[in-house]
Amino acid sequence: MKKTPPAGQKTAAGKQTAAAGKTPARPRKERVPAQRTTAGAPGASAAPVSPALSPVDRERLLTGTHHDPHTVLGAHPVPGGVAFRAFRPYARAVTVVAGEFRTGLSDDGEGFFSGLLPLPAVPEYRLLVTYESGVRETEDPYRFLPTLGDLDLHLIGEGRHERLWEALGAHPTTWQGVAGTRFAVWAPNARGVRVAGGFNFWDGTGHPMRSLGSSGVWELFLPGVGEGELYKFEITRPDGSRTLRADPLARRTQVPPETSSVVTASHHTWDDAQWLARRAMTPAHEAPFSVYEVHLPSWRPGRTYRELAEELPAYVKDLGFTHVELMPVAEHPFGGSWGYQVTGFYAPTARLGTPDDFKYLVDRLHQAGIGVLMDWVPAHFPRDDWALAEFDGRPLYEHSDPRRAAHPDWGTLEFDFGRREVRNFLVANAVYWCEEFHIDGLRVDAVASMLYLDYSREPGQWTPNEHGGRENLDAVAFLQEMNATVYRRCPGVVTVAEESTAWDGVTRATHHRGPSGFGGLGFGLKWNMGWMHDSLQYMSHEPVHRKYHHHEMTFSMVYAYSENYVLPISHDEVVHGKRSLVSKMPGDWWQQRAGLRAYLAFMWAHPGKQLLFMGQEFAQGAEWSEATGPDWWLLDPQYGAEADHRGVRDLVRDLNAVYRDSPALWQRDTDPAGFEWIVGDAAEDNVLAFLRRDADGTPLLAVSHFAPVVRADYRLGVPDDVPAWTEVLNTDTARYGGSDVTRPGPVKPEPQGWHGRPASVRLTLPPLATVWLRPA
Repeated sequence: MKKTPPAGQKTAAGKQTAAAGKTPARPRKERVPAQRTTAGAPGASAAPVSPALSPVDRERLLTGTHHDPHTVLGAHPVPGGVAFRAFRPYARAVTVVAGEFRTGLSDDGEGFFSGLLPLPAVPEYRLLVTYESGVRETEDPYRFLPTLGDLDLHLIGEGRHERLWEALGAHPTTWQGVAGTRFAVWAPNARGVRVAGGFNFWDGTGHPMRSLGSSGVWELFLPGVGEGELYKFEITRPDGSRTLRADPLARRTQVPPETSSVVTASHHTWDDAQWLARRAMTPAHEAPFSVYEVHLPSWRPGRTYRELAEELPAYVKDLGFTHVELMPVAEHPFGGSWGYQVTGFYAPTARLGTPDDFKYLVDRLHQAGIGVLMDWVPAHFPRDDWALAEFDGRPLYEHSDPRRAAHPDWGTLEFDFGRREVRNFLVANAVYWCEEFHIDGLRVDAVASMLYLDYSREPGQWTPNEHGGRENLDAVAFLQEMNATVYRRCPGVVTVAEESTAWDGVTRATHHRGPSGFGGLGFGLKWNMGWMHDSLQYMSHEPVHRKYHHHEMTFSMVYAYSENYVLPISHDEVVHGKRSLVSKMPGDWWQQRAGLRAYLAFMWAHPGKQLLFMGQEFAQGAEWSEATGPDWWLLDPQYGAEADHRGVRDLVRDLNAVYRDSPALWQRDTDPAGFEWIVGDAAEDNVLAFLRRDADGTPLLAVSHFAPVVRADYRLGVPDDVPAWTEVLNTDTARYGGSDVTRPGPVKPEPQGWHGRPASVRLTLPPLATVWLRPA
C-alpha cells in the first residue's frame, strides 16, 4: 500500500476539472479550520498544499476516535484549489465525478484517497468507488451539513426535547436534495462513534460520525441508505475499546434473539379521529372504565398484530370491556420476562410485526370503541452488552453510584432519574407512545421501586437523600414531570401507577402539596394493591372461617377515597404458584365457580375501576403460561364442562353491560357521597351490602353473600324514597351455572326501619352470590 506523502509534498490530483455554473454545496464555515477557509483560484500566488490527511487525522479515523470527520473528509477549499479526501476501506480506486468530468484521486493507503483540484469553489460532485467486486457511484456523506439544528441541540442539552425521537435515532429523509438516512445518537463519553450496518458489511470504519459540540450528540447523514436497513452504532469507549450498540431510540428492531436496529418510517393512515376527539370529553375517573389485561404474544399464540386486529377488538367488544391493557409492547430480548425488561424503549416488539402493524391493531381497537392502555417500564433496564448498560463506556442511562444503579430484585439497572438527558429520554418516550401510537393510557410499572432509595435494600446498601430521608427525590421529580407533560400534550390520556405502598398523593396534582411536603405525583389512577391482597385473602378462606376475616372485605373503604383507584386482578395474581382466580376459591367445582362469580360482581360494584386478566373471564383453572396462553379449549362445545366456563364468561359480559348502563357504579368513584354502607358488619352471615349513587343520587343496591347456604327473608335497610327495587344482576342465575335462586319480580320496601334506615326489604339471598338491584 502507498505511504502517506510527507507534509507539504504535492500529490497528483489526476485530471483537473470543474463543474461550470453549479452552486457549490459548502460545509459550515465554522467547522473548517481557518487555514482552509480561503480557496485559491488557479494561478493564485499561495503555494498549493498537500490534500492528503495528516498522520494524526489518519490515525484517529482508523481507530474510530475522530470527533469531526467532516472537517477533514469531503471537499474543502484550500490554497491552490479544492482538496478532495475520501476514506473508503477496501476500495481500489476513488474518482470524483462533477458534471461531465471525472478526476481520479490518489491512493494514500489504508483506504484513504485524496486529490487537489485547481477549482475556485467546491462543485456538486459524486464519488465513483471501485471495489474488487465492481464499481459503485455514490454521494459523499461528508459533503452534507448537520441534520440537527441549534434548537434541537439546545433542547436536548436542557433535557426538554419532548419529541426526542424526531431528533435522535435513524430517519429516512431527503437532505440537500439527496435521499438517505440521518443517524444521531447521544453518547457524551464516547471518543468516537461510527455507523455500522448491512450497507457497509457491518464495518463502520468508513462511516465515522461527527460530534455536535457539547451536546454529546453524534450525527451522520448517509446517502442511499433507506428503510429496512439494519444498523448499530460502533462506539469507541474512553479506554479506547469498542462496543457495538443497538440504537436507544430505534423505532424498529430485528426479531429477537437478533439485536440490530432497523431503519424505518411510518406509512400508516389513522382512522380513529372520532375516538380521539371523544376520549377527552370525560375524565377517566368519572367514566366507565373496565379493563381486559392482555399479553399479546400469548392471547392467541402465533398471531401477528394484524391477525390479532381481526380477533381481539371483536372479542373485547363482545364482552363489553371499555379498555384493553397490553402487557409491555416495547422490545425485549427474553420473552419469559413478559416484556418487563426492555431494551428497545421506542420500538414495538418485532415478534408480532412492524410498528405500522401495531398501529393498525390500536386503530382497529379504537374503531371498535375500545381504549388501549399499555404497560410502561421506566424503572429499570437489563444489562445486555448491546443495549443501554454503560452505553458509551461509562454509566450513562444508569446511575453512576453502583448502589443506586443495581436493582436488587431483578438483576437489572435502574435509570439515573437525576440526569436531565435520561429524564428526557423517558419523558419523551411516554409522549412517543401516546402521540405516535395513539395509546390512551400508560400503566407505569414498579413505581414503588422507583420512589424509595431503600427499596429491597438493607441498611448500609443505600444512602439517604439530602434531607436524610429514604425518598428518591430524583424519581419523584421525574414522575411529576412525566405526568405533567403527558397530560398537557395528550388530552384524554390517563396514567396509572402500579404503586404498592401508602405513598401520599400518587393521584394528586403535582402542584398540590400534601402532609408529607411533596407535591402529588400526578397520576390519574392507582392500582389498589391493598384491596386486591385483602379481598383475595378473604375469598381463599373456607366460608365457615370467613366471619373471622370479615374486615378483609371492608377495610378498603377506610381509604377508598385517598386516591383514584383501579381494582386489579392482574397477571401477577395467576402465576408462580398463586393459582388461577377460580382455583383460589375453596370448595368443590360448583362452589369455586359460584365464589368466583360472587367475587367478580362484588368487585364490579366496589368503588374503583376494574381490571381482569385474560383467561379469568371464563374461569380458567390453570395458571397462565406465556408459552401457551389462555386455555381456549375450555370453551369448545365438544368439551363436557364447556357450559361451566361459558357461564362465567356470560356473567362477565353482563357485568360489563349493566355496569356501563349504571352511572351509579362509575360516575362518583372518587366521591365519598357515591357510596353508603347498608351493612358492613354482618360477619356471622358473610354478608356485605351497600349503595352506590350516581351524580343525580340514583342508587344501585349491591348485596354479596359469601356463604354456601340460602338465606330466606334476609332484611336489609333501604332508603324510603324508592317505591320498588328490581334485580338487574344475580350471579346465581342458572345460565351462569348457578342454582337459580332469583327474584323475577320487583321487591317493595316495608315501612320497618332497619340498619339505621327508615325502610327495609326482605330478600332471599342465594348461596355464594352477589345480587344487584336498582329502582324499578
